[in-house]
Amino acid sequence: MLEALSGARNYNAWLAELVRPYLGDDPIEVGAGIGTFSELWLEAGVPRLTVSELDVFAVDELRRRFDSDPRVTIAELDLTDPPEATHSSLAALNVLEHIEDDVAGLRGAARLVRPGGVIAVLVPALAFAMSRFDREIGHHRRYTTTELESAFSEAGLEPLDVHYVNAPGLLGWTVGMKLLRMTPQEGVALRAWDKLVVPPARAFEQRVRPPFGQSVLGLAHRPG
Repeated sequence: MLEALSGARNYNAWLAELVRPYLGDDPIEVGAGIGTFSELWLEAGVPRLTVSELDVFAVDELRRRFDSDPRVTIAELDLTDPPEATHSSLAALNVLEHIEDDVAGLRGAARLVRPGGVIAVLVPALAFAMSRFDREIGHHRRYTTTELESAFSEAGLEPLDVHYVNAPGLLGWTVGMKLLRMTPQEGVALRAWDKLVVPPARAFEQRVRPPFGQSVLGLAHRPG
C-alpha cells in the first residue's frame, strides 16, 4: 500500500509542504514508511534528518534509499518508549492512529524533541468514516480537531494549530473505502484523483480552511 500511495505525487507533495516549515535543522520522522515524505523534505533543503521505523520491510527500504546519504540517520524506535533526544521537531504522518495509547505516543514524541520543538502529526479524520480497511491496517481511531487538541494537552504539549485537510478526500474515502469496501491501490483512479482533484483542493485550502477533511493536521510544541 505504501508503494501504491507513493505514486500520488501531488498529494504527497501537499502533505510534505504543510509540515516542512516546522521541521527546523534536525528533525526526526517517526513511522517514516518507505521514505516518501523524507525524500521530499530532503529535496526541499532540510539539512539533516533522522528516519525511524519498526517494520522490517520499511527499514530495509529506508536503508536502500538513504544509506549513502550523509544527511540521513536511520533508527528503529518505539514512540511509546523512546530515548531522550534533542531533535528540532518530530513528524509523524499517519502514525498516531496506529498507537492504542495515543497520549503515551505523544508523550514519547515530546521526549524526542528539544524544549520548544514542534510535534507535527497527521491523522485520519472523523469516526463516521472508519472503514473495514482502517481496521485491517491497525487504525484504532479517527479524530476530530477537538480530540487531537485534547490528546496534545493531555500529553503535556501546547497546541499551536489543528485543522482539517483535504475536504474532497473525505468524500472519496467514505464512498470508496467505507461504502464500497475498496482498498487504496495504484491505478487509473488514483492517478486521476491525484492529477485532477488534489491540485485545486490544495490551492483552495491554502486560502480557506474547510470545516471537515480526510485528515487532521496537528501542530504542537514541547513547553520550555
